[in-house]
Amino acid sequence: MKARRTPWWYYLLAMLLGLAAGVGIAKYGERTGLPLIGAPWFVAALLALLGVVVLILAWQVHKYATTDPAKRSSVFDPMKAVYTLVLAKALGLAGAALAGWYGGQILASLPHAQAPYFSEAILECAITGAVSLADMVIGIIGERLCQLPPNDGPEHPKVTEPGRSRGLAQPTANRSAE
Repeated sequence: MKARRTPWWYYLLAMLLGLAAGVGIAKYGERTGLPLIGAPWFVAALLALLGVVVLILAWQVHKYATTDPAKRSSVFDPMKAVYTLVLAKALGLAGAALAGWYGGQILASLPHAQAPYFSEAILECAITGAVSLADMVIGIIGERLCQLPPNDGPEHPKVTEPGRSRGLAQPTANRSAE
């Protein structure tokens, strides 16, 4: 299985879906009188902490993957690298969706910004939306940090050329079919 980079339009789509859902839930709250907008302050703190953890894990994977194998001081669990990549992808997409969600709530609440409840909700959504946007960027960066450097396989010119210059035999195909 080969992991592929998340296309840019996935983030855009997640943000647009989050925006539509945020506006929809804010409008629903206006019609029913059940206020569903805003975000508790610990949500922004928790999202920021999650972004820092994913960035640290991605940096560890990057540091191990780019270090010369002869100079590596410890063994690195490959499953940790896979989990970190999955976390980075998930954080990027969730950050985009949540940034859209909180942005949609802000857009729907702006006409009522003079009311104390709505002004507090707009401030909460703005801070949490900014943290979510930062999480999206951290997810994209973390995904890039988990990328392996190019592999110089047996057919790579750097590997085969020194053997030719010394007159060594080149690797051959399996001859058992003859």
